[in-house]
Amino acid sequence: MSIAPPNAPAPLLSLRGAAKTFGPVVALADGTIELLPGEIHALVGENGAGKSTLVKILAGLHHPDAGDFLVDGAPVAFRTVADSKAAGISVIYQEPTLFPDLTVAENIFIGRQPRGRLGLISRAAMRREAMALFERLGVPIDPDRPAEGLSIADQQIIEIAKAISIDARILIMDEPTAALSGVEVERLFTVARSLRDTGAGILFISHRFDEIFALTNRITVMRDGRYIGTHDTAAATVDGIVREMVGRDIDQLFPKQDATIGEVVLDVSGLSRRGVFRDVDLQVRAGEIVGLAGLVGAGRTEVARAIFGIDPYDTGSVTLSGARLKPGNPQAAIDTGIGFVPEDRRKQGLVMDLSVGRNLTLTLRNTLSRAGIIDTAAERRAADTWSQRLQVKTGSAEFAVSTLSGGNQQKVVLAKWLATEPRLLIVDEPTRGIDVGTKAEVHRLISDLAARGIAILMISSELPEVLGMADRVVVMREGRVTARLDRADATPENVMLAATAEPAPMLEDTK
Repeated sequence: MSIAPPNAPAPLLSLRGAAKTFGPVVALADGTIELLPGEIHALVGENGAGKSTLVKILAGLHHPDAGDFLVDGAPVAFRTVADSKAAGISVIYQEPTLFPDLTVAENIFIGRQPRGRLGLISRAAMRREAMALFERLGVPIDPDRPAEGLSIADQQIIEIAKAISIDARILIMDEPTAALSGVEVERLFTVARSLRDTGAGILFISHRFDEIFALTNRITVMRDGRYIGTHDTAAATVDGIVREMVGRDIDQLFPKQDATIGEVVLDVSGLSRRGVFRDVDLQVRAGEIVGLAGLVGAGRTEVARAIFGIDPYDTGSVTLSGARLKPGNPQAAIDTGIGFVPEDRRKQGLVMDLSVGRNLTLTLRNTLSRAGIIDTAAERRAADTWSQRLQVKTGSAEFAVSTLSGGNQQKVVLAKWLATEPRLLIVDEPTRGIDVGTKAEVHRLISDLAARGIAILMISSELPEVLGMADRVVVMREGRVTARLDRADATPENVMLAATAEPAPMLEDTK
């Protein structure tokens, strides 16, 4: 059954009911999209909605477990990226991967350079054809200049030229404007519209509603790995699209306890790092969970790393219970009472080759040692205590932490920091990659910690998690704070609108 409007031309591409699993993880349950000739079609959804998996199926990186995939009305079964390209599909990623030591023309024609009479590469022909491509796109780029040093915008244009040179009729643009200035975005849009007018179909993936409504003809919404609906852009509204993106029941998964909110524990004022984040102000009080929300690339993790002292910052201050912290000094942050559960628990939160017990007590080395020698009996007692408190499921504390499930690994990271008795706990993506049942356990633990008076700064890309757990929500976009919302005002629509709104040049200083 087609999802195209009545009397529409036959789709260039049609994916219906595509499914993809990786072990027990369902990455895509119902991937459905149709792309018509001469249209720019937006694909939207929260982080984790299944967009990336769908794109990888179209690009030949993944083979679907189920569903129908047609190009020009004929069934296809891509096994490689080359199969996808041969069918006329090309993907333009947010950060192109050109060969920096080659020229622009060499990058466009790599692996299929034009040849002269003797079978030698004809650089003149290569240059001439590259010039013709750029003239067609209306962009002046020197084919002879090295790719190294080109802006992201120019690199994307080169990728588009490469796609045109192989007669690609279906272009997938995956977050192409994330690193572009306003002028560069408009240039890219001009190129996209010119390709649309020649009959090409463009699938445009973006979180920016202003761009989606300015550029596209139709919008397809995904949520939780499933197709939700397709709408004509002219008839759609931002509120309606946001509602479809985030419409979930969040009550049962988030056992939020009422807690007494106390004095300010963390006070961040005017924190800036050139090119990363700017003028970030936020406060977290004892017993309070503050959710730091925003889309991928908003700068949330970078702010947390700066607060903890992992990364430097240029201006501003971080104060914990009235004591100003020295920048770039994680040990000082730990000594002052900050714990930090990082986003990537396997690479940054655990030492995978060490035992569960040793990981649990890594933050207690100084208190468990005498004259530089670890008291193994005390270490074992501490490990057993914290393992039991957080109900870490393991046959023995002597087992390697790599043998645990993702949820139990996350409990070990949490226990490691709780053992330091922090006044502030920063948790970055606390439930990423763990099953629903364990998510509820982690949420219950975070809520219990707040009830005990610990200040919690929680970063999450899952909007229901933020709404279900936070007493207040601070929303960021592109390194700037765009909203501060009390729990009652933190609706899915308000948070998503703030996460996709243009940051104001000057933000009212109301912490």
